[in-house]
Amino acid sequence: MSWFTTLFKKNTTATSKGVTAPLFFTNTLSGKKEVFTPLRPGVATLYSCGPTVYSRAHIGNLRAYVFSDTLARTLMNAGFHVKRVINITDVGHLVADAEQGEDKMAVAARREHKKPEEIARQYAGDFVHDLAELNIDTDNILFPHATEYIREQIALAKTLEEKGFAYQIADGLYFDTAKFSGYGKLGGLSGAELEAGKRVAVAGGKRHPADFALWRAAKLGDLQQWDSPWGKGNPGWHIECSAMSRALLGQEIDIHTGGEDLAHIHHNNEIAQSEAANGRQFVRYWMHTAFLNMEGEKISKSLKNDVYLSDIIERGIHPLALRYFFLQAHYRTPLSFSWTSLIAASGALTRLWNLARQIKEEAAGKSEKSECRTRFVAAVRDDLATPQALGILWESLRSEEYAPEEKWGLLEDADELLGLSLVTPPPGVETAPIPADIEALRAEREKARRAKDFTLADELRQKLESKGYEVRDDADGSTVLPRI
Repeated sequence: MSWFTTLFKKNTTATSKGVTAPLFFTNTLSGKKEVFTPLRPGVATLYSCGPTVYSRAHIGNLRAYVFSDTLARTLMNAGFHVKRVINITDVGHLVADAEQGEDKMAVAARREHKKPEEIARQYAGDFVHDLAELNIDTDNILFPHATEYIREQIALAKTLEEKGFAYQIADGLYFDTAKFSGYGKLGGLSGAELEAGKRVAVAGGKRHPADFALWRAAKLGDLQQWDSPWGKGNPGWHIECSAMSRALLGQEIDIHTGGEDLAHIHHNNEIAQSEAANGRQFVRYWMHTAFLNMEGEKISKSLKNDVYLSDIIERGIHPLALRYFFLQAHYRTPLSFSWTSLIAASGALTRLWNLARQIKEEAAGKSEKSECRTRFVAAVRDDLATPQALGILWESLRSEEYAPEEKWGLLEDADELLGLSLVTPPPGVETAPIPADIEALRAEREKARRAKDFTLADELRQKLESKGYEVRDDADGSTVLPRI
């Protein structure tokens, strides 16, 4: 059995039997929520734009991969065999995402006095390690590097040139966006918006500001360059995804994901070059995740407000607390990070793990079907409505209406879909002790809140705050945290 066959062997993960709810995903292409219908029955192809490995991926980057992993889990839960690719960009991505400037890998190589391939190996390894820490099954994902698919990128560019969609100037080979009638259709960009959104001045010889490089002519000092029909040079940023998805998943794929910042430029360019070359629709469903913000600004290396998964672990917080934090918001909703909110998520997840241990013991590991399992799975299948699903989970686990076996069955489904290690909680993770008087105030306030006695709830909140504790309300109840 080849490595490719082994990686894409039929999925044997247990599915939520008896749940017939269809899958609905919001398609950026149409701007609407649509029923998911795959190109091939029982198989779902999923391509996710990966990182440019010139430095470590911060937690803002990681949100996109927890989202795509939740998507893959949902597809598998519904019985699909998922073929999954996350690319590694190790050439072609210029600074500021522009059509001019220096390759980010070259900048990093000079900064660290290493070769680009050494930089790529180091940070790609760090990225895959972070994904594994977040309970993403990296063994069943392909991580192709752009430099491993130079031949395929050249072949695709050559096809576009032969079909009249590309032209050569001194700077390299460019895609002629005027020749592709559907350019800008992702996100509904108009010609005026494309003009307004141009990032750099028109390069010498470029026919239109939106035209983009398929192949760049080598420049003095370039650390990465290859022979091509257009002379020595290196590929443009956009063509790698079209070439690698085509090589590994086929000319048409079911789902393509990425951060919302990639939709208008990078993904419209992928669509243009892929559909111009192949003469067919490139992607059926485009799905994009919203930004993670820090004090109202996008988390970014350039803004120097970046936080890394290793920073979280060094503070003694389990990495799955970050996954839980992400799942508390819908993937299409901007999310604001703070250490206080992450600590609150950590406390909620730890309580959930403790509850799961208790239920497992009461159910003796036996699971049964229940109405709450059906509601939970249906919520996740409805465009990955994870906040609603978490609410159903907490409500059901606390309810006396369900037997321990039914609750354990729900936890099995939740574990499969959310990836929070609920069936096998990590050992040694305990809830930080809260003084008895503070816990009593919290419980009293929670009782008042559920009874809708908001006047009393507000008074108790003020009492807790006067004692140096912050109160956080979420889907699973309330948490008190020492002020930090």
